[in-house]
Amino acid sequence: MTEITPREIVEPVQTKPAEEEDWKSFVTFCLKLVLIVLIFRSFVFTSFNIPSESMMPRLLVGDYLFAAKWPYGYSKHSLPLDAPLIPGRIFASQPERGDVVIFKHPIDNSDYIKRVIGLPGDEVQMVDGVLHLNGEPVGHERVEDFVIPMRPGDGCARARFEERQPDGSYACRYPQFKETLPNGVTYNTLDFGPEVADNTPPKIVPEDSLFLMGDNRDNSLDSRFAAEAGRGIGIVSQEQLVARASFMYFSTDGTAEWLKPWTWFTAARWGRIGQGI
Repeated sequence: MTEITPREIVEPVQTKPAEEEDWKSFVTFCLKLVLIVLIFRSFVFTSFNIPSESMMPRLLVGDYLFAAKWPYGYSKHSLPLDAPLIPGRIFASQPERGDVVIFKHPIDNSDYIKRVIGLPGDEVQMVDGVLHLNGEPVGHERVEDFVIPMRPGDGCARARFEERQPDGSYACRYPQFKETLPNGVTYNTLDFGPEVADNTPPKIVPEDSLFLMGDNRDNSLDSRFAAEAGRGIGIVSQEQLVARASFMYFSTDGTAEWLKPWTWFTAARWGRIGQGI
C-alpha cells in the first residue's frame, strides 16, 4: 500500500513589512544627508560663483569657489535663508586688509564679493586712481597688461581695449597694476584710465565696519559709492559678513553647451581649478 505524504503547507511570503522598512531606511538616509550638507554649508564651507567682472583679474566670470565660514564667526547670514537663529555674531573675528570676503548687501541682502581695504578707524581715499590709506598712498606698480579672451556674446568693458588675436579671435587687453597694502598683502588691479571714482573724498571707517573694493577698480560698485539696491554698497557693517573666499574648485569660460557634453571639458579653465584666492 502506497504511503500518502501530507501536502506541505506553504505560507505566503510577507513582503510588505520589508518594503516599508526599506522605504523608511531610505528616507532616514536622505534626511541625515540633508542635515549633514546643511551643517557643512552653514558652519564649514559654502559655494559661490563669480557673476561679474568686478574682481578681475583675480576672479573671472565663470569661476566657482569655496568660501570658509568660520574665520569671521557666525550670524544669521551663515544659515540657509538667513534664518534668525543666531543672535548677533558669535565667535566674531575681524578680517585682515586684503582678505576677499563674501557678504550681504546692506540694502537688498544679496551676496557680494569684494576685497577688504579699510578697517575700523582707517581713512580711505582715492587720489588720481591711486588708493590712499591714512593719508599715504599704497604701493602702486605698473605691470604687464591683463589679456583675457572675450566671452561669447560679450565685449570688453571699453571698446578701446578690444584686440584681435593672431588666430582671428578677440580678447580684451587691460592695463594692470600691482597694489601693496600696509600689511604686505599684494594683488593685481585693473585701471581703465581717468574715471569718475578715481578721486573721492576721504572716508573714515566706523567701528565694526569695513571699506570694501573690487580689484577691477573702474568696473566695481563698492564702498566708494553710496549703498543702493543692486549697485553701490557703502561702508559695510561686519555683521553682514558671510565667509572668506578660499579656493576655486571649477572654472568655465562660458563656451559650454548643455546639448554638447564634450564642450563641458573644452570650456573648463583647468589651470584655474584648485587655485587659492
